Amino acid sequence: MLSREADLVELVDAHGTVTGSATVLDAHESPGLLHRAFSVFLRDPSGRVLLQQRAAAKTRFPLRWGNTCCGHPRPGEELTTAAGKRLAEELGVEPVPFTEVGVYVYFAEDPVTGRVEREYDHVLLGEVPAGLEFRPDPAEVARLRWITVDDLLRDVQAAPEAYAPWLGGVTERLASHLLAAPEGPGGR
Repeated sequence: MLSREADLVELVDAHGTVTGSATVLDAHESPGLLHRAFSVFLRDPSGRVLLQQRAAAKTRFPLRWGNTCCGHPRPGEELTTAAGKRLAEELGVEPVPFTEVGVYVYFAEDPVTGRVEREYDHVLLGEVPAGLEFRPDPAEVARLRWITVDDLLRDVQAAPEAYAPWLGGVTERLASHLLAAPEGPGGR
């Protein structure tokens, strides 16, 4: 796994307006700097979303279950471009078209590593065909599993310590989008 700690992230204010840049390391040192991030959900034709258990080597919230993949666009980089790169790096799949379904702003401190998340998180949804083959990078991903959005919301509520702290919020944004969407490929 390549270290991304020296990569630059885009600092933003509470409205998502760019205010500068910082390294990943600096942005995640307590008390944290608010920066742009993305959380991707891949969804199959049956409506299930793909979760990943974060690898033990992750610097924030290792071995917790999270959405399909996460990351940070570099300053000025398009969200969908950055998200497509992370899908390829973490899961070995080609980029897919994404729909932005909401934004979740949060703060969380990792009790194991002491690192923090202070993120302006864009929630992205990508639809994938059934049977898509994944080649997860073991330095990034411990395990994968499919789950319905309703079951995921229940599971996060019942056992929050098993999940990354942002997962409940980004899943709620996804669920709201799916409820508002017409039935069909994008509907719930």
